[in-house]
Amino acid sequence: MPASPSTARAINDRLALRLLQEEGSLTAGQLKQLTGLSRPTVADLVERLTEAGLISVVGESGEQRRGPNARLYGIVADRAYLAALDVRTEGVTVVVADLLGRELARASVPIADDAGTGPAVEQAVGLVERAAKEAGADRLHTVAIGAPGLIDPATGELRDSTGLPEWHRRLAAALGERLQARVLVENETNLAALAEQRDGAARDRDTFVLLWLGLGTGAAVVLDGTLRRGASGGTGEIGFLPVPGTTTLPSATDCEGGFHSLGAAAAVDSLAGEYALTAAAPTGNEPHAATLVRAAAQAVTSRPPAGGPGAPTDGSAAAPADVNAPRTRPAAGGTVADAPQARPASVGAEAPSDGTDIPVHPPVHPLGDAHATPDTRPSVDAHARFLDALADRLAIGAASVVAVLDPGCVVLGGEVGQAGGEVLAARVEARLAALSPLPTEVRPSALGGAAVLRGALLMARDTAQDELFAPPPR
Repeated sequence: MPASPSTARAINDRLALRLLQEEGSLTAGQLKQLTGLSRPTVADLVERLTEAGLISVVGESGEQRRGPNARLYGIVADRAYLAALDVRTEGVTVVVADLLGRELARASVPIADDAGTGPAVEQAVGLVERAAKEAGADRLHTVAIGAPGLIDPATGELRDSTGLPEWHRRLAAALGERLQARVLVENETNLAALAEQRDGAARDRDTFVLLWLGLGTGAAVVLDGTLRRGASGGTGEIGFLPVPGTTTLPSATDCEGGFHSLGAAAAVDSLAGEYALTAAAPTGNEPHAATLVRAAAQAVTSRPPAGGPGAPTDGSAAAPADVNAPRTRPAAGGTVADAPQARPASVGAEAPSDGTDIPVHPPVHPLGDAHATPDTRPSVDAHARFLDALADRLAIGAASVVAVLDPGCVVLGGEVGQAGGEVLAARVEARLAALSPLPTEVRPSALGGAAVLRGALLMARDTAQDELFAPPPR
């Protein structure tokens, strides 16, 4: 059944606006070529969108640089202004952008633990107001907030979560009341996954899991291009996953004893201390754990392990010769089979000459003992052993997700995941290959901690454009 004239016009308008968003300014002739529409149809939609205030002439193109055919049309970027917030327990960062998502202002404010709910909310709202003023935005159309915790799928509000400050829950309502803007709230890890899928490590993946590694831990699940939140909004609360290697079990109100106790920043700091590793003080809001992991990854790529290639890196196991080197990634759309893979090797044995793969770790326990006393012999590379131990821990959480979802790709996100780079990702991938029959590629984050703010801005932009680009009511 053919579309009605009004539906056809709406479809054509959205197509043209999407092209102007992706390609930048275009002439009517270029729009005709890219859309496949007739010249009269393009002329009609250009007139319609111009009258609606959505596009305008932004310049001219062509040798003559004159005449209607040379006019360049672009989206009116100042039709609406957007704000994106990354809300952490220790402070807030805000970015103000135009309708195209171009950043106009950025600001941050620390918020003390003892600030109190009212003063903390006022600090955050005041920060957004000042950033908007700096950007020249007299009014914000849409504000998107990325925060830790569970988002109620029925209300879209942040649920009351033990361990998170009360001002987090009060902030959205305060912003909506003060700014008279639409305010959206989303879990920070979900927003990071959105950003990695659009602009980061998962651009070529419709199905993947992002494992967040920062001050805390979390996971975001994207299946067939859609972010999955679960019945109560709790999909990906991997910090509560009971795992071996901890001294207790998590509870409904405390993730201590779960995967959080193996992969969160404090646990990574403690693990680095077992290997007597130190690093310079972190810059900005980066956790010290990320600085330690980055230093270790740089150390193992800048020099071979003690004893030469293949020498033990965990005090007992012969390491694959290439896990310390950056891997070559397949091109977008390629598969993990297209990229060189690290071959596991067994403890105290050389790889068999027939090419048969053998386990990465001792058969006693494929993941080792998270609390084993590290070997301190001077011939052992402490940085590589630290990364091996960290990969053991991360593989526990990743293997559980892989066994249930079979995502085919796990992105190590957050500041720590990005800091480990290909060196850490290769180690986790090798351990997953030993633990699971399901082929899984492990990639480092391309955006790190910045993914939350980027994801919030993408959500704000998409929401504003959906409203503003919609056809007028009949």
